[in-house]
Amino acid sequence: MPLTIKVQGQDVTVVEEFVYLGSLIHSLTGSTCDISRRSAITHAAMQSLENQIWRPRLAISTKLKLYNTCILPIFLYGSDCWAMSKTDARKIDALDQWCLRMLLGIRWYQFVQNDDVRRLTKQPKLTPIIQSRRLTLFGHIMRMDNNADVMRILLSSHPADWRRQLGRPRITWLSTIQQDLKHHHLMLPEAADLAQNRPLWRMMSTYGATLS
Repeated sequence: MPLTIKVQGQDVTVVEEFVYLGSLIHSLTGSTCDISRRSAITHAAMQSLENQIWRPRLAISTKLKLYNTCILPIFLYGSDCWAMSKTDARKIDALDQWCLRMLLGIRWYQFVQNDDVRRLTKQPKLTPIIQSRRLTLFGHIMRMDNNADVMRILLSSHPADWRRQLGRPRITWLSTIQQDLKHHHLMLPEAADLAQNRPLWRMMSTYGATLS
């Protein structure tokens, strides 16, 4: 029998993973499993439209509008909450390239460079888009009241007797944010103060923008 815990008098089964509001929550605390799940759904959606949309001789601009409207939201759903590793980022960029090559009708045996695919589609990479969405969420959280549950959870400190388990530290959403902030030469306290200025933070978190 699986383990259960009591929550407000109700028995709740302890599981390794479950889907909540469309996102896969896993006991490993990272987002690799949810990214893989979203990738599989996106892959299936692209293939389902191959004969109807991608193969017909539609204009590339029309295909891109359909791709950005119907396909990208499938993959990007919940991406602002992802705690991503470098391996996750490489897999996301690989999926991005696969989708664009299918959209352009490029086959695996055709030697077309990734830069040429970007030039033809003028599509930004997915990883910077996800980073922008993540920073936007961070700014929204930092402008909340200090007593809000999400603020208390995010900025809480470990108990005095806490010791980290042996091995590589687990990737968390906050550690991913800290990596994002390095691209803007910011530390977490500085970013928290900067986020109070909504227009400036919006400009900073926009894809492709940086602060001097």
